[in-house]
Amino acid sequence: MSEKNGNGSAAKPDLVALREEIRQTRADLGETVQALAAKADVKARAREQVAQTREKVRTQAVVVTDRVRAAARNVAASPAGISDQDPGVRAKAFPAVLVVAGLAAVVGVILIVRGRR
Repeated sequence: MSEKNGNGSAAKPDLVALREEIRQTRADLGETVQALAAKADVKARAREQVAQTREKVRTQAVVVTDRVRAAARNVAASPAGISDQDPGVRAKAFPAVLVVAGLAAVVGVILIVRGRR
């Protein structure tokens, strides 16, 4: 930065450029400090993970509930559990409905337990 001009004296550094560089360095440093603080905040990271898990479980519960309702409609629509696809053969849909309903109950219990923490 200490360049010599034609008469041998040192040229003054551009103050505006130096101030801009200092401003940019401070901004970068501020972003770095914020990122480090976010990583160090264990409680906030745990809360975020719980929120993500809760949302994932809720989504899965909706999917399972829809499947249970569809299976229940199919069982209710076909008389005595007879499958529409293969007449004369008893459908095994009823035990599957019970399994899906059990899974939905387990998901519900998990949501309740996690909600109390």
